[in-house]
Amino acid sequence: MPARSLAEILPCPMPETSPPDSTSSDVMPPCPRVISARSARFAARLFNYGNIIAMVLPLPLGIFWMGASMLVYALNRHHPNSRVGDYTQAAAHRLYGIMGFALIIAVFFGTNVNYWLATWAISALILVPWSILDLWRIHKEDWQDVQWEEE
Repeated sequence: MPARSLAEILPCPMPETSPPDSTSSDVMPPCPRVISARSARFAARLFNYGNIIAMVLPLPLGIFWMGASMLVYALNRHHPNSRVGDYTQAAAHRLYGIMGFALIIAVFFGTNVNYWLATWAISALILVPWSILDLWRIHKEDWQDVQWEEE
């Protein structure tokens, strides 16, 4: 197997100069990172997957998803591919809107399980089809690789 050069191994091409010394002010330019279309598509789907799972298995995954969704939102809302942020924000608005409404009316439920089950069923009937529709839209969209330079 032939030995590969350092330029073939590194993700960003190195300038063809001598090694830097203490007096040199040469700074390596930032290397653009490529966010693949596949990665962006998965990131856009993630919040919708969480919404569906949280509605299908509300105890205990629904409770955990309310916390984990904030992390997923924070990670993906300002993704280098703006479409990921748009899909994440739309899915978050649906989840937090439905859960906020359920919280407001649940104050009056007390311990009657029938009211809780009815609220869960109505929430699932709204959120699951909408999330599936969003997943279908994400699948149909033409995703492109994005170059991203760290600041």
